Amino acid sequence: MNRQGRTQLVLGVLLVLLGAWFLADRSLPAFHDLMARYTEWPFTLMFIGAGLLLLGLLLGAPGMAVPAAIVAGIGGLFYYFENIGSYSDWFMWMLIPGFVGVGSIVAGLLGENTRRNLRSGLNSIVVSAVLVLVFSSVFGKWTLLGQYGPAILLILLGLWVLGSGLFRTWRGKPSDGGFNE
Repeated sequence: MNRQGRTQLVLGVLLVLLGAWFLADRSLPAFHDLMARYTEWPFTLMFIGAGLLLLGLLLGAPGMAVPAAIVAGIGGLFYYFENIGSYSDWFMWMLIPGFVGVGSIVAGLLGENTRRNLRSGLNSIVVSAVLVLVFSSVFGKWTLLGQYGPAILLILLGLWVLGSGLFRTWRGKPSDGGFNE
């Protein structure tokens, strides 16, 4: 089956499943009551992300893992904000590059340019985590490292960047036992 036929097959199956779900939701009160908690809008975003990942897997497009991780991650952020009852933790949006990193790692594990995707995904996750920690400590939400938290985290991020750059430089040189001719 060619790519267009496979795409139409997957889309048709997804539409039939979605229609069956809507039919069950409208006609079976027990199903509606069961699914009411899981169809709140943050869960809907997470389900859309899972659907994008499934679509990418069925179509043989591992790169769909990146938008799937972004959409599902944003759904997770909204779920977090809804549960704490406040959107005041704006620095949590710094996790979005980390969601890109997770999607990149999944795409790499599924076989799309594995080495590059794993490396760039890990870098994105580290940068995202450090940004969240720096901004949360600057604005008083995270006090584990005290008043020196932002400085320590920025130094650690700088060391990570320096170390990865040096590793990339040394890895590219041939091993000659340390002697140049």
